[in-house]
This record gives sequence, structure tokens and C-alpha cells, in this order.
Amino acid sequence: MTYGYIKQLRALVGHTPLILNCTAGILVNERKEVLLNLRTDTRNWSLPGGYLEYGETYADCLTREYKEDSGLDVKIVRELHLFDRGETRYPNGDVAQTIAMLYLVQPVGGALLTTATEETLALKYWPFNALPPLLNQQNADMLAFAAAHI
Repeated sequence: MTYGYIKQLRALVGHTPLILNCTAGILVNERKEVLLNLRTDTRNWSLPGGYLEYGETYADCLTREYKEDSGLDVKIVRELHLFDRGETRYPNGDVAQTIAMLYLVQPVGGALLTTATEETLALKYWPFNALPPLLNQQNADMLAFAAAHI
């Protein structure tokens, strides 16, 4: 597996828009609130998850990225939906059309991060009907889908 795949691509193509595969996980607490992370790059909230590295499956990516973003080890309960409409514009000028596989997950270990990391400033559970400013429309679409289907 090649880590840093996106950085390698960006070194070659600069800010040219890319089509990238990613994953996200829905983790709901006992109050039916969903866990979101406050991102360091865009300073808004998103579902824990991220881009696939070369050679990685959606499921492998989700468990790796969920741990990086939240500190939690998760188990996939089930696939929820594939979202193929979405664009993310980053502050550095990068643009990506994202194809995102959404999963329902449950924690099986680890602990929620209590300090900021390279990718996460904070973690918080939010009610589905009172969400903070989100990374993009695709995150909003994933959260709306999850609210209606879990």
C-alpha cells in the first residue's frame, strides 16, 4: 500500500481537479446524535473518514481514517450508500470530486481524542436536526440519508 498517495498526485498535477474515492462513517450515540470532527484544514465539521490510499479498500480506509480522525477503533455494521455527487474545495486551492462510501459503524476500542491532532481540532456529537457548518454538500447529503435510514 502506498501512503501519501494524494500528496504524490498533487505533486504531479498541482491544483487540477481530481476524482477521488473516500469513505465516511456514521457513529450514533445513545441520544441518537452523530459524531463529527472539526477539521484543521477547512475549520468546519465533517464525518470522520477520508481518502483511499492506493491499494486500499473502502472498508480498510474507513477503519484507518476513523482511528486517525477520532481515536476510535470501529467495526462496520453495514454499508449505507455510495455518494457520487460531491465536490470539495480546499483553502490551498485543491479541488476534488469525491465518490464517498458511507458506512454505519460502532466503536470496538480506542478512545475519543481529547487533544487536537494534525487533522482534527475537536470531536463532538451533534443532533441530526441541529448540525454545525459542514465541509460540503456531500456531508450534508450523507447526514440526511443516515438520519432517514438508521
